[in-house]
Amino acid sequence: MVRTATTLHRLLDAAPALAGDRRIRPYVTLVPGSEFGADALAALDGLRARQLPWEEATRRSFGLILAASARGELHRLRGPLTLLPHGAGFSKRMPAQPGEPGDDAANGLHPEQLLRPDGAPLARLHALAHPGQLDRLAAHSPPAAAPAAVVGDPTLDRLLESQPRRDRYRRALRTGRRRLVVTLSTWGRESLLERRPGLPLRLATELPYDAYQTALVLHPNEHARKEQFGLSLDLTPERKAGVLLPRPYEEWAALLVAADCVITDHGSTALYAAALGLPVLGAYDGGTELLPGTPMARLLAAVPRLDEHAPYEPLLERALAEHRPETVRAVAADAFARHGSAVGELRRHLYELLDLTPPPVPAEPEPLPLPVEVVQRSPAPWAFAVDADADGSGDTVRVVRRPVSGRAGDHLAAEEDWAGLRHVQSAGLLYRHWDGNAAGASVREWSAEVLAAYPGSCRTAAAVMAPDRYVLRVRDGGLLDVRLESAPKGVDPVAVLCGVHAWLMKRRAAVPAGQRVRCEVGGQRAVAVLGPVPDDAGVPAEGLLG
Repeated sequence: MVRTATTLHRLLDAAPALAGDRRIRPYVTLVPGSEFGADALAALDGLRARQLPWEEATRRSFGLILAASARGELHRLRGPLTLLPHGAGFSKRMPAQPGEPGDDAANGLHPEQLLRPDGAPLARLHALAHPGQLDRLAAHSPPAAAPAAVVGDPTLDRLLESQPRRDRYRRALRTGRRRLVVTLSTWGRESLLERRPGLPLRLATELPYDAYQTALVLHPNEHARKEQFGLSLDLTPERKAGVLLPRPYEEWAALLVAADCVITDHGSTALYAAALGLPVLGAYDGGTELLPGTPMARLLAAVPRLDEHAPYEPLLERALAEHRPETVRAVAADAFARHGSAVGELRRHLYELLDLTPPPVPAEPEPLPLPVEVVQRSPAPWAFAVDADADGSGDTVRVVRRPVSGRAGDHLAAEEDWAGLRHVQSAGLLYRHWDGNAAGASVREWSAEVLAAYPGSCRTAAAVMAPDRYVLRVRDGGLLDVRLESAPKGVDPVAVLCGVHAWLMKRRAAVPAGQRVRCEVGGQRAVAVLGPVPDDAGVPAEGLLG
């Protein structure tokens, strides 16, 4: 029984409890009444499952009914209902009706949601993640707690099952040696994106690009409210700055496994990050939704706070240096029990309701797939504000790149055939990833044409021939061949190119053949060797490598 995309995702995480049994015929139906029902219907269409209209579902009898929300007229259904949480921790107050004050019962644990009109429990099984949740439910309504059992959290188990894939996820995301900082925003008026709308872009443009990668995980209801086109339009500056924007099913979880730290409001996704032992920084500015004393409230009280009036990089560096995984795991332990066994425990209870013997193969959580499409939707920036500490007399230059924003650096570097015209016209370094023939020109011709086209700004035109080789032309100079003598794995060749450009701009004497320039990028050092282009007759159109 699917009410929103969120509830569908929770049910899919729990689906392995019934996997491998050909005696079971699954159907899905959309429970009417949610403002996010259209998005849920689209998600169901993508699932390609056998669907039943709601009215037909209410006329049938089922051997088992699964739902991850008690909202809607579920009492009309015939069959044993199993109710799963649609989030973690039950930390938000149940929304009050217009004109009525809210109470301290958590959304998802409120007796009003869990009892039938005649006062009987709505579900035959209420699968909870922690004994504390059962105690809270019993305190509010013993009848509603009667069918409850602690099975653990299938979504957390899926995250834990995927941890051995962390390095694969980071390769798919092209994270390299950078620190992946994931911002989590729930939905509604108290969410991070509503209260601090500029935070994701500021993170992306203030943190050094070669040391940090950033992502923004939004609640599925935000995706439903704006749809993909609306979100893409709203978050255009973030996308252009390289902020990863994962989809609300599976992709967000893969990013959480790959993350080095998270920044969060009061949304329950942060509890999963804490259970993984990740550093957490709080960015919740208070309100009425968060219930005091809940795991999420205790987590926000235990972790450092991201001060929006202070520079972000020192705050993150300090939080990472002082982080103790056991601190956040201890808080998450109050939200999750039975780590690693949730799917198996759920299977045992479900087959009791079905009155069937479970299949002989064990029920195991499904590892998360590689998040390969995230990077395609948020590619690397095409223009950078570059700060380079170079004096031209030494041989070392420190390079700090940031996606271009209102903040100016020592120079602007832009991809000549891909960046926006505004950035191309004002860049001191224009570069192109050379793939053979650029509009029929050789590198020699192309570089001369670029310098002639932008006489007031461009000082260097460079072709990236391979990850370890460039050809560049400096204004009022000739062609230079640049080879990387040594470069740690993962260093972006464009960052090294920015360093070489900055060093050349400060150089007053001629560059001797074999000159070494040591570029420090993102805490790593690459050594570039400068010299004349090997072929004095010109660089052929097919490039230097042949």
